Amino acid sequence: MSRIGNKIITVPEGVTVEIADDNTVTVTGSKGTLVKQFSPVISFKQEGNEITVVRSSEEKHVKQLHGTTRALLANMIEGVHNGYSKTLEIVGIGYRGQMKGNTLVLNIGFSHQVEIEAEEGVKVETPNPNTIVVSGIDKERVGQMAALIRSKKKPEPYKGKGIKYSDERIIRKEGKTAGKK
Repeated sequence: MSRIGNKIITVPEGVTVEIADDNTVTVTGSKGTLVKQFSPVISFKQEGNEITVVRSSEEKHVKQLHGTTRALLANMIEGVHNGYSKTLEIVGIGYRGQMKGNTLVLNIGFSHQVEIEAEEGVKVETPNPNTIVVSGIDKERVGQMAALIRSKKKPEPYKGKGIKYSDERIIRKEGKTAGKK
């Protein structure tokens, strides 16, 4: 029994969901439009502003798809209604980031600047030199872009220098001299 797959999705005011015969779902809202094709073993029942995800059989791979499909559809609806954003912080003396057109330029302790091109459908902003905000309507793309930026200089455990998520807690280690007396 999939607890997540059995949850009913409530479509908010101002969002339209169109389900085609080939399981292609188009979700349109105030922020934009998302289109995704789902597996044919999963079907959707739309009644008013409520959508139920139904599986065709009790096979293991179908049960696995049930909850995933429901979560993906709910994320699409949430994305076109409110959008998603992730905030990253740059920690370190002299470390900073800035936008040049559609390119994020990072000075993060290397001999060269690291340039990352923002992908289509994702907006990258730098409200100040030590903060990066990645936003968009597709949760998967926003998370992937934020992970790509973070991967350029992961936070290290001794001083905490690097790029980290704003809500991430870095577990710090003692240095070699801390144990000496």
